Amino acid sequence: MNRREFIAGLGSAAAWPAAARAQQPVGTVIGYVSTITPEADAGLLNAFRQALRETGFVEGQNVAIEYRWAENRRDRLPQLVADLDRLRVNVIVAPDDPAALAAKRAATTLRIEFWAGGDPGEMGRVASLNRPGGNLTGVTSMNAESGGKRFGLLHEILPRALRFALLVSDARSDHISIVRAAALSLRLQIHIVTAGSSEDIDTAFAMLAQMRPDALLIATSTLFLELRVRLATLAAYYRLPTIFGMREFVEAGGLMSYGERVEELYRQLGIYSGRILKGDKPSDLPVWRPTKFEFVINLKTAKALGLTIPETLLATADEVIQ
Repeated sequence: MNRREFIAGLGSAAAWPAAARAQQPVGTVIGYVSTITPEADAGLLNAFRQALRETGFVEGQNVAIEYRWAENRRDRLPQLVADLDRLRVNVIVAPDDPAALAAKRAATTLRIEFWAGGDPGEMGRVASLNRPGGNLTGVTSMNAESGGKRFGLLHEILPRALRFALLVSDARSDHISIVRAAALSLRLQIHIVTAGSSEDIDTAFAMLAQMRPDALLIATSTLFLELRVRLATLAAYYRLPTIFGMREFVEAGGLMSYGERVEELYRQLGIYSGRILKGDKPSDLPVWRPTKFEFVINLKTAKALGLTIPETLLATADEVIQ
């Protein structure tokens, strides 16, 4: 994912009556604040809840979760964090960079757990990965670092392609420098297109249609994850062979993906949440990084695009969707 964007999910606000959410919580409470919508996290919540149960905490029994979604309005985040601060929740889980920044700025005395899209040490979130220090810890993705690998896989399918494009949701994305370096090493062209909101997506693909790249890479972000069906549909409509960073995009109809299993990141968030609630200090919990990556191919999409996937790639894929 964008190294500056965080993702996590702890449930649906509908699980708690509005009146109950408005009251001052008692006992053990997790606060969850996200820039996006609850629908974007819906398919991954079981992994978090299961891991939380394994540490001894069951939502609705011995732990409550206060949910706050900004609904893609970043200006609402400081108020949402302040609300959780007033409720004196035991820990805040922030799913993306804007939410994590808001939590760090507005709730300095609370313990904060995050999912970072890159190295939080380099980003100034923690002192180091092994010893975070302060009141923050969490998990970090290596999605941006995998950008070069994704470029190589796309080039392997299209060895004669010369022009590639990269779609990002943030012009500061670390995917840009990594993918540019991969393209430069092969003496290939790479064009960067930015879509920072849902409204920008159609314009971005219209620009891509004018550029006429041979293939497309889409950087993972919270915005793009929420719009994965739309992105996969547009890529198919414009007949653009596209690679993503998460299997969820391929399940939505995308051509292929390479990246870590998101469920594992959610599991680790659940485990760390339980450990913090039991008294572990975030400063002593190393920032967790994934070590396993998966390669997924959608063969049906490949056939629709008129592509023949090399047998060597099919053999190395972790899953081939027929």
